[in-house]
Amino acid sequence: MIVNDTEIMSEKKSIIKDNSFAFAIRVINLYKHLAEAKKEFVLSKQLLRSGTSIGALVREAQNAESSKDFVHKLGIAQKECDETVYWLELLKDTDYITHTEFQSIHHDATELLRMIKSAIITTKNKTQNP
Repeated sequence: MIVNDTEIMSEKKSIIKDNSFAFAIRVINLYKHLAEAKKEFVLSKQLLRSGTSIGALVREAQNAESSKDFVHKLGIAQKECDETVYWLELLKDTDYITHTEFQSIHHDATELLRMIKSAIITTKNKTQNP
């Protein structure tokens, strides 16, 4: 649970950084399961790419050169997160993952997406109303 928007991307404790890293680990484990048990390589590779890039983009945003750069990098992370949700939905609807498997990781993805959007909105509001 987020206490306030400042904690989302602060350097000392970054909930979004920690959550995006944990999410990437979940995506990697799901990819390994799909490749080994289901012999599915195409959709899962797309999921792997988009799901792990979220955390990398969050880290890039933490080192942004300006607020505008920060928002831009988080905007790309937001797009990657939404793409990840798409691949998860496709994997569920084609029966590569069960509804139960889907619900758990989908919840994490949508929560991460919500946090990224919140950080973008908060930063935009701060730069427009200093």
